[in-house]
Amino acid sequence: MKQASLFENDRLTLNDALDLSIASLAAYGERYRHWAVAYSGGKDSTAALAFVVWALKNRRVPEPQSLTILYADTRMEIPPLQQGALAMLDAVQQGTSDNVRTVVVQPDMDERFFVYMLGRGVPPPKNRFRWCTPQLKVEPMHNALADLREQVGEKLLMLTGVRLGESAARDQRIAVSCSKDSGECGQGWFQTATPQALADTLAPLLHWRLCHVYDWLYLDDRHGFDTTTIAAIYGEDDVRTGCVGCNLASRDTALERLLRYEQYQHLRPLLELKPLYAELTSARHRKRKIEPEMRQDGQWSRNVQRLGPLTMAARAYGLERVLDIQGRAGVDLIDPTEEARIREMWSLDIWPRKWSSDDRDGTEPLDAMRLTIDGALSVQPRIL
Repeated sequence: MKQASLFENDRLTLNDALDLSIASLAAYGERYRHWAVAYSGGKDSTAALAFVVWALKNRRVPEPQSLTILYADTRMEIPPLQQGALAMLDAVQQGTSDNVRTVVVQPDMDERFFVYMLGRGVPPPKNRFRWCTPQLKVEPMHNALADLREQVGEKLLMLTGVRLGESAARDQRIAVSCSKDSGECGQGWFQTATPQALADTLAPLLHWRLCHVYDWLYLDDRHGFDTTTIAAIYGEDDVRTGCVGCNLASRDTALERLLRYEQYQHLRPLLELKPLYAELTSARHRKRKIEPEMRQDGQWSRNVQRLGPLTMAARAYGLERVLDIQGRAGVDLIDPTEEARIREMWSLDIWPRKWSSDDRDGTEPLDAMRLTIDGALSVQPRIL
């Protein structure tokens, strides 16, 4: 048995955590007439959304003039997680007052993951070329929040599910904000911004431990929402989820966990996405520059003869593979309108900026070029 801590009785219970969150939301919420919730469908944002709706329905905090739930639908989430999020939004909309509404936020058509990659030809994201997160989630949410701010005519309060302990990097940012940029310590994590900003931010669940989140979602029925899908994905561990087949993670841990359950075995083909992305980053599927590029400051770019976008053949191969995978998995990764747009972009010969069909293929033999320490170009002729 685990040895009890001397301070075991001083640990926050779920009810203690709820009381602190209510105090936080009541204290800061009354400063704003319009609230918004940033919802991703994960365990922490679901816990936050369920808490806010429960607190309002039970009159534990004053009700704002409007509450808008903004769900960032990247179309790349694990399918049951996405389905659970949409079901949660529907339950919120059906069970609350008229001043509560839900908004599904998606990227513009040409910015969506597969349209951008297989239509425009941008290679799959990687840690040093992480175009996916800002494009699929951050920018669409910012635009939706800007539209909402324009509609209400004043700054909003944005509520998030951020908690201490989610990651060391995030904890460090929270600690730093307590002493600069108008960050305030105390109940929750409240960040103010300039009057011209779209919203101030409050994390009312900041102090919740992982066990509080699990107890609230899986064991406590006060909020009245069905969160069984989230329970299946996360289990009892602190599993971090992201896009299905994420090329930035070493393993697709959340999908692997889900496949332990018989009812999700049909999703097994999705495990093929991650190897496909890795394959598409190879030189044989990409274009390459044969001449060095001059920067705006008049210096040569250090990435001489860099690899670039996917070839048209690679895009066609990638589309065929993804359509096959989604067909066998019974999911919708690329819908008919997205497929039509991808094929239209091929017909229009669309390439990323500074690239064209005239660029060489990545595996074509070339004289090797590099920059010396003093910035001069050095050429090594290829051996014939």
